[in-house]
Amino acid sequence: MYSLDINFLKDRPAYQSNPDKKSGGVKLPTGSLTPVYIGVGLGLSLPIFVGVGWWFLQAKNLELEQAIALLDQENKKLDAEISNINKIKEQTNAVKGETQSLVTVFDQIRPWSAMLEDLRDRIPGSVQIENVKQIPPVPPVEGQPPGNPAGGIEITGLARSFNDVNDFLLTLQQSRFLKASESKIITASLVDAPVQQASSNSKGIAIKPPQIVRYTIQSSLSDVPASELIRELEQKGTVGLVTRIRSMQQTGVITR
Repeated sequence: MYSLDINFLKDRPAYQSNPDKKSGGVKLPTGSLTPVYIGVGLGLSLPIFVGVGWWFLQAKNLELEQAIALLDQENKKLDAEISNINKIKEQTNAVKGETQSLVTVFDQIRPWSAMLEDLRDRIPGSVQIENVKQIPPVPPVEGQPPGNPAGGIEITGLARSFNDVNDFLLTLQQSRFLKASESKIITASLVDAPVQQASSNSKGIAIKPPQIVRYTIQSSLSDVPASELIRELEQKGTVGLVTRIRSMQQTGVITR
């Protein structure tokens, strides 16, 4: 026969063990796990975002470096072109300066043939010209206005009277080849008229020659450009100079 040994003391509350103490592992949360998933997702996506941003910045940097390199090349090309343009401008200015200097000198030409022809047309019948010489221009003095670069002329000769010398001066002052304000009589004195041999009357008495006036007139050449004296030059037969001046006016080197 079998006997049953039942211990009812173990069924009492005092002998029952605490159910919380039976499991010794990590206590898992029993609520909603959505915040956990969100945190894990953010933790995983943050490095991805950082990597994508770094890659994007690297691509942009490379693109900017290429753009800067292209701009540097364009800048070098522009610098070279600007340098060439500046050289061309310098050469052009040099040519213009030389041309202007040549035109200035050319425009100051006073043909002696035209001036002598003008003197011949203006001299009174009672006045003679013995000599005409050119007076060189006076070198400029520092601190003073420059003188006439064309210089001047000096006329010496004989006249029947002082009035004839004055009349000759007045006609010279009307010439466009000379400066009226600087035309003046330097000397005028009575001298015996030159004779080839002493004359005498029938009685053998020597006749004293009459007295005449020996004069010296000085004047400065006009500073009016030759391009403004075309009519006078044509009237005096200076065809070559007039043709050159008109040719330069047509090309624009000399303004009309």
